[in-house]
Amino acid sequence: MTGVSKRYGGVTALKDADLSVLPGRIHAVLGENGAGKSTLIKIMAGVVAPDEGAITLDGQVVSFATPAAANAAGIVCVFQELSLIPDLPVADNIVISNPPRRFGLIDRKAQRVQAEKALADAGASGIHPSALVRDLSLSRRQMVEIAKALARRPRVLILDEATSALTAADVRNVFDVIKRLRQEGTAIVYISHRMHEIAELADDCTVFRNGRKIATYAAGTKTDTEVVELMIGREYKNVFPPKFTGERQSVPALTCRDLSWAGRLNDISLSLHAGEVVGLGGLDGQGQRELLLALFGVLRGVNGRIEIAGHPAEIGDPSDAKSGKAAMALIPEDRKTEGLMLPMSIAENLCFAALDRVSSNGIINSKERAQKVARMIDLLKIKVADPDLPVSSLSGGNQQKVVIAKWLMNNPRVVLLNDPTRGIDVGTKQEIYALLRKLAEDGVAILFYSTDYDELIGCCDRVLVMYDGAIVRTLEGEAITEHALVASALNIGEAHPA
Repeated sequence: MTGVSKRYGGVTALKDADLSVLPGRIHAVLGENGAGKSTLIKIMAGVVAPDEGAITLDGQVVSFATPAAANAAGIVCVFQELSLIPDLPVADNIVISNPPRRFGLIDRKAQRVQAEKALADAGASGIHPSALVRDLSLSRRQMVEIAKALARRPRVLILDEATSALTAADVRNVFDVIKRLRQEGTAIVYISHRMHEIAELADDCTVFRNGRKIATYAAGTKTDTEVVELMIGREYKNVFPPKFTGERQSVPALTCRDLSWAGRLNDISLSLHAGEVVGLGGLDGQGQRELLLALFGVLRGVNGRIEIAGHPAEIGDPSDAKSGKAAMALIPEDRKTEGLMLPMSIAENLCFAALDRVSSNGIINSKERAQKVARMIDLLKIKVADPDLPVSSLSGGNQQKVVIAKWLMNNPRVVLLNDPTRGIDVGTKQEIYALLRKLAEDGVAILFYSTDYDELIGCCDRVLVMYDGAIVRTLEGEAITEHALVASALNIGEAHPA
């Protein structure tokens, strides 16, 4: 790609961008959300057309009017936003663009064979081809998406945050697949905000900032700090703000006792104090997500007791959780499907959880709504040209800020977060870490599930490690180390009650 530019109205997404990807090499593309990475790969994959510049494939100038044209040329992209159809089986999704036929009809037997091979190639042979996609976890869906890409036999494979939703075991499987494809001569474009993944996989790296290429270098020739400074254009230090050093209040903001649900949560007891950031650790799928949903009143049939500020609380649904007494907020795992209404405006999304605060007798006060929206945009430094634009027009990091800001409008006293920095850039992560600490300093109690050990170590005052639906260990202060987190996640060593 040479001299590629793309503008959306008055916004320049890419300016004179260059990228050269060689066969049998893994080329990492780095940059903050909004740096131009998504636009770059959309042009490469035929999703959008460039305003200027040229694309050459094997030395021949090419242009792709559609993703199908790019696929036919051997360029296949696994986007961060999944393209699966939830109500269809896995096999149908994998071969949907070109199913095998016999006598003019889809050959179901051949389709299943193709799907099984693609799943095996992706390291996901445990997924049944007949399973409905909607019944799979987010991690399993991501593996199906990768299998779908491999079924198209790519010559150039683009992976956009392909591991951000995966369990640790699936990440290892995907790494093995990527390394095998490299040996087979596939050119791989790899986008990730996880620096340890770049260090393990990449041969070449290119950094983008504000729509421009900043530098291309051989992997391993720059330190993580140097790379991050190239990405954000400023000195990178003090990633995590200072932790809480005062004394906890005597009465917890939130307490749960003997919380159980459907065999997935087993007699969980914990307490959160105002001013604390408490982490949830453990391997993915050990009940962390269910615990957050149970506390917020999403799950039915939960047993146990919840107390708010020392008083028993009946939280039967999310409206009870966000009400005045409980004043809870839940930042969900998947911003695209659980946190936002993508076609609707930024302002509308920001006000969804707090409509009662900007309306009277069912009528929205436009002036008050505009003031609150402006305040949230300023507080979270959301990069937005116009609040009335669709929220889908924002970068991933700014969309995540909208999800958080939506709940802050309610002035919550307890904030529950489910992996809130998944798939966002280091600069935005740093802003979210600072925001969490500021909320804590203002008296908010925070329960924070993360799959990133560095976040748990750097952000949290305490970490509750979960295993098989129970809290098996509580780590505090200097005891929060990567070794302790890993050992506890595997339930190795002495367990300590929460």
